[in-house]
Amino acid sequence: MARTAEGTPGAPHILIVGGGYVGMYTALRLQKKLRKELKRGEVKVTVVDPNSYMTYQPFLPEAAAGNISPRHVVVPLRRVLPRCTVRKARVTELNHDEGWAIVQPLAGPPERISYDYLVMAAGAVPRLLPIPGLAENGISLKTVGEAIHLRNHVLEQLEIAESTDDVDLRRKALTFVFVGGGFAGVEAIAELEDMTRDATKYMRKVTPQDLRFMLVEAADRILPEVGPDMGKWTAEQLRGRGIDVKMKTFLQSAVDGQIELSDGSGFQAGTLVWNAGVKPSPVVRHGDLPVDERGRVKGTEYLTIEGLVRAFTAGDNAAIPDLTQDGMFCPPNAQHAVRQSKVLADNIVRSLRGKSLKPYVHGNVGAVAGLGLHKGVAQTYGFKVKGWPAWFMHRSYHGAKVPTFNRKLRVLADWTLALFLKRETVSLATVEQPRADFELAALDDARPKAKSSEPAA
Repeated sequence: MARTAEGTPGAPHILIVGGGYVGMYTALRLQKKLRKELKRGEVKVTVVDPNSYMTYQPFLPEAAAGNISPRHVVVPLRRVLPRCTVRKARVTELNHDEGWAIVQPLAGPPERISYDYLVMAAGAVPRLLPIPGLAENGISLKTVGEAIHLRNHVLEQLEIAESTDDVDLRRKALTFVFVGGGFAGVEAIAELEDMTRDATKYMRKVTPQDLRFMLVEAADRILPEVGPDMGKWTAEQLRGRGIDVKMKTFLQSAVDGQIELSDGSGFQAGTLVWNAGVKPSPVVRHGDLPVDERGRVKGTEYLTIEGLVRAFTAGDNAAIPDLTQDGMFCPPNAQHAVRQSKVLADNIVRSLRGKSLKPYVHGNVGAVAGLGLHKGVAQTYGFKVKGWPAWFMHRSYHGAKVPTFNRKLRVLADWTLALFLKRETVSLATVEQPRADFELAALDDARPKAKSSEPAA
């Protein structure tokens, strides 16, 4: 007998933990496949996520560089999932054996939700290493909030350099260190270097030659997803733009902004961006789900959770066997997450209807990366593309893949306007402390007023 959200007999309840790629696309597919059942109340779908929106992460570097409005890289879950219940909350405990989860909403006490089917799609978080000063001084680029902050922070560093004659302070402000040579790190440094060069056109003291961008990668190559040849070409292109690419190099310390690298170099930097890998969300360890040595939920080729019934998983938090490569697992990227969600949703529907499940099989079609305006690199279906054509492929692919027709139009409008209007390079750092002026005014009003020396009328 089914356990509903209230724990009483009734319609089967599907709980989706996470509203990212897998979570949102799974719910969308279930809305389509179970449209009649959802309308009649014969099944219920609940999506729980700390955010009420899905972030299209491939666009975060462009959002940080100002090419796309940050609002256009997020998809409101309630708008696209009208037949699902969306809960903005965190899952703090989960017991699949008994079929319940504890969620902590924005306000109020924790709540208990009962369910029949579980989809663990909590995604991943940055994988931080125990490097002194990293947690205090670094920032990642996995959320729209981080993209907004990083844009404002980088432009603010230019303002600091423009407004001071202190040589050391200027050098620190104009030094930008990015750790991690995968897609996230390379696209971020390329887009932001492009933006800062544009910004210096309107400054008197800061020139492009004053900027110091550095990419630090522990491996012997960058962008392994596009192959060694294209990775080498990308490194040469970045170096040609004045970006210092250091391979086989580790970050050892970042205390008080003092960067210490494994090659013995040390210097002050005003910006440290960490994109050196991800790890499964801690949510997967808050219950009784089986996990591997890397903290990933143990999945099967049917996108079920190993050893459990009515439990499914996919995406960055899952170890899903890659049936196209013996002994390998599907890489944690958007390409697999979107396709896995369709199979996952179909398998839930098949399970509800008593049918056998189908395995997930998908070969890698390649990868594309943007390297700033009109620059890119790609390797798809065995073809290697670079420069403007790769950049066009990057925008075409992601413009087509961004969810909802609404967002597609908004992103296209941003790109079209950018063809005719100059990029905005204004720092809005004050938005991160919106009460600062208000509090300053309050302190000023609280100070004792000096007595007037003028005689009374």
